[in-house]
Amino acid sequence: MITGATSGFGKAFAAKFAANGYKLIITGRRQDRLEAIKKELEHKTAVHALHFDVQDREATFKAIGSLPAEWQDIDVLINNAGLALGRDFVDEASLDDWETMIDTNLKGLMYVSKAVLPFMIKNKKGHIINIGSTAAKEVYEKGNAYCATKSAVEAISKGMRIDLLRHGIKVTAIHPGAAETEFSVVRFKGDEGQASKVYDGFQPLSAEDVADVAFFTTTLPPHVCINDLVLTCTAQANSLYFYKQG
Repeated sequence: MITGATSGFGKAFAAKFAANGYKLIITGRRQDRLEAIKKELEHKTAVHALHFDVQDREATFKAIGSLPAEWQDIDVLINNAGLALGRDFVDEASLDDWETMIDTNLKGLMYVSKAVLPFMIKNKKGHIINIGSTAAKEVYEKGNAYCATKSAVEAISKGMRIDLLRHGIKVTAIHPGAAETEFSVVRFKGDEGQASKVYDGFQPLSAEDVADVAFFTTTLPPHVCINDLVLTCTAQANSLYFYKQG
């Protein structure tokens, strides 16, 4: 099951897992894109689409609770739905942007996990992959609320890992650095020119790079779990330092 599967990392996760024989449950807010991806991948594997917004607690539990019995044996949950909105000083930032990031990046992840966990607990196995960010590791200027939500993703991942030991459920947090997806376009609210400047002078990660790493974490023996993983391009050391050319 992959949340936020309509673009970026989520779409790449869906393609990678489909190519490796997984049946897919894909979720997203944009129904037209969701159905298009479902149609695109159905020639490779069985796909079940759930249309809901992870910010909406009632809709999240209703959608996941509606899964037919044959779709309830979820082996892997990828909590991918997330976004950054704005790049503003804390005193100038939009409260609406803050609330959207908190509701999606943190609360949405927790709602989905809470709804899926009964299926995994019943089977005494499962693997939850939470997509964080290098922003969880170092806070940067004008990153305030976004960095806070990703730090919280790191913390909830640690808490999940501890609490779910007794159920044999793995929890992996993956923290990607700069990756060229729709992320920056969303952050800068549709300003593609400003978004593209983020990646000037270096080769960022692709969504497929992150998908390859996420898939790898699921291929290890049952007794092995990668707990916390930071992934950057070669030109990036952490959320603050880049080497840019030209």
